[in-house]
Amino acid sequence: MPQIGALLRKLIADGQVSDPASPRGKLLAAAAKLFRQNGYAATTVRDLGAEVGILSGSLFHHFKSKEEILFGVMSEVVVAMEAALRAALSEAHEPRAAVRALIATELAFIHGKTSNATAVLLYEWRALNSSRQAQILTGREAYFAMWQQTLKAAQQAGLVAVEPEYLRQLIHGALTWTAVWYKPSGALSLDGLADRCLLMALSERP
Repeated sequence: MPQIGALLRKLIADGQVSDPASPRGKLLAAAAKLFRQNGYAATTVRDLGAEVGILSGSLFHHFKSKEEILFGVMSEVVVAMEAALRAALSEAHEPRAAVRALIATELAFIHGKTSNATAVLLYEWRALNSSRQAQILTGREAYFAMWQQTLKAAQQAGLVAVEPEYLRQLIHGALTWTAVWYKPSGALSLDGLADRCLLMALSERP
């Protein structure tokens, strides 16, 4: 699977996501951390300013509101997740490898450097107004379409028995829950976790 770090550097160079060293990037990273730890509603503009070491009023040089910051966190991780999955699937040359690419990409975002932003995307999207919710959901359509297409191909190859529209939800829910119990510093590596999740998804064993 392509390295997420290298992919993010390309997206930064292309202007699709913020440079983490820039004031905007630092603010988005701080917001993702605080929104995940404390919840969006409980995090104040003053908290965000303190986290990045600036006066709260200075935040509005970059964003018009706290909600716009939340939208920025989510929209950038949506772009990164789609690009990462597309790249991973381009390297998977048979259905089993493609299903593993789905799982490994999702786990990389849940447990890697983008974990805070991914958690915010998963748990705080309802805090956005309806227009911004629609934009985020539209942005996720391409990502979920790749899941659907990949699982459908796996079903046609006899690798999975559950209908793709249900299997996607089941796998996605299980992967999301790993944020609660999986410890990257433990005995099981992230690759090992991906292998076990793959076995859970497949009806045909290697």
